[in-house]
Amino acid sequence: MDVAALADGVRAGSRAHVARAITLVESKRTDHRVAARELVSELVAAPGSTVGSGLRVGISGVPGAGKSTVIDAMGTRLVERGEKVAVVAVDPSSNRTGGSVLGDRTRMASLTSHENAFVRPSPSGNHLGGVARATRESMLVLEAAGFGVVIVETVGVGQSEVAVSEMVDTFLMLALPRSGDQLQGIKRGILELADVIAVNKADGEHAGEARVTARELSGAMRLMNPSPEARRPPVIACSALTGDGLDEVWQAVLDHRTHLEENGSLEGRRAQQQHEWMWAMVDAALRDDVRRDEAVRAVLAEVEPGVRDGSVSAVDAAARVLEAFRPGSTLG
Repeated sequence: MDVAALADGVRAGSRAHVARAITLVESKRTDHRVAARELVSELVAAPGSTVGSGLRVGISGVPGAGKSTVIDAMGTRLVERGEKVAVVAVDPSSNRTGGSVLGDRTRMASLTSHENAFVRPSPSGNHLGGVARATRESMLVLEAAGFGVVIVETVGVGQSEVAVSEMVDTFLMLALPRSGDQLQGIKRGILELADVIAVNKADGEHAGEARVTARELSGAMRLMNPSPEARRPPVIACSALTGDGLDEVWQAVLDHRTHLEENGSLEGRRAQQQHEWMWAMVDAALRDDVRRDEAVRAVLAEVEPGVRDGSVSAVDAAARVLEAFRPGSTLG
């Protein structure tokens, strides 16, 4: 593989090269992982590199909140204003086959038709929170290709929100119109991650409920951040169907980016993201090394049947695996 040529094509904005580059960084093959590291290094270190200059936005919410629809409508508005918008849509994938539906392109029909937009469905695999292992690398590839806005759409379940919040500048949480009792079902931890909150589907018979939900969420944010000096995420009612409120939501995203730049925390946030990325790659590499180790495979052949039938505890089996991989290692 000619990594230099691939990097040149990415920097030139070739959609074919961008697609090939993301396929490369998503691959689990050892030789591809080596090439992917070379590619990322080449893109980051190149003179005049645009890596890191984009606006990185994570969008999450419960299934049915309309994440893809909001991204389609908002992204279309942005490209019509001259922005280059890329979307990495992390799709749930099967633990059994590794396959996923990857249906986000069909739900972003308007956005995918634009020349200045790039939508990439990415199977989540079995990684924490449903966030693909190569999501960070994909974002760098897209920024190198000149996309000024990179959106990461999460699966919207489990720890995906936490994982995405650690790789973007602004975390936008979508909520649905609901009653006060249902509002209690939203976990405080998710609200604490949010930089902007949008209550979608504020149209038709749900318009009133959406405004009520927005007020309730605003009240919840005041209780969570009682200090007058604390920044509270704005809560905005919007409708991806009619377009109402979408401009206000995007302005809130831009205002948050300005806030980070003015108080100097953007640089610190990006530095922390690099630190988290480093350890995520170390964890993933160690996991792969353990699974490939011949001594570990021999032990697994002995203990896995016992773990499945209950005759061997998971704790004892894990201890034996670690001992086989690195003698003297113990469970922490």
